Amino acid sequence: MSRHAPLRLALPLLLALGLSGCVTYVSAPAPEPSPSSSKQADPVQDEASAKAPLLPSTLFPGEAETLTAWRCTPAQDLVTAATKEELRLWSAQGGTRLDPAVVASGARYQQGDLSFWNKGREALVESQRGRLDCRVDVTRDALTRQGHPGVMFRGQGNEPGWHVELANDVPELTMTLDYGNREVTLPYRVTTLDNDAGRVILASGQAARPFTLRIEAKSCFDTMSGRPWPARVTLALNDQVYRGCGQGIAP
Repeated sequence: MSRHAPLRLALPLLLALGLSGCVTYVSAPAPEPSPSSSKQADPVQDEASAKAPLLPSTLFPGEAETLTAWRCTPAQDLVTAATKEELRLWSAQGGTRLDPAVVASGARYQQGDLSFWNKGREALVESQRGRLDCRVDVTRDALTRQGHPGVMFRGQGNEPGWHVELANDVPELTMTLDYGNREVTLPYRVTTLDNDAGRVILASGQAARPFTLRIEAKSCFDTMSGRPWPARVTLALNDQVYRGCGQGIAP
């Protein structure tokens, strides 16, 4: 089973088909210590036993093997990941999941008043608020755990080339910067985890080595190749800001 949070059914999507609403995740209070317990917590043991968080499902392509970029009219760029069981759809406003629907030809998916119908390289996206006529632009293979063992999320960008990887078992990330000339692995803590909005913000677990990593479930396109991704990634480190795209990687 994938180690990520259950996919929430999103509200209407797209520029004219708008996404709205967010609910911020709030951690439950820690349980009171047992009256019979006289030992204090061991911080070294706590750090060693810490587990990686469950990321929002909208950061993942699900069971889909490919991601597709669509160029639409009126002007809007979308990303999809499709299987027979579902369609995951990302726009500049966020991500959502649509279920299969009956159609005479092609493939159709629907969630509420939002529908996505495609046949071949053409697609029609409709809701009560508008319509988009779309065409396939670029398709790429989704990242897999086989290709990236031990990684549950990877983000990357260009000029200078960089990437960041979150370990799938512990709250730890590895940053590779300046075309691979610098690499550092650090623990992190979660400061924001909003499943409904598909947003995660991480901060350094070491005060002496600060950084912030922001991950958002929104359509993203590589600045050099145009390849599609389901997440936007922003890394702030040493007064520098790195921007790029990313994808959750399920087991």
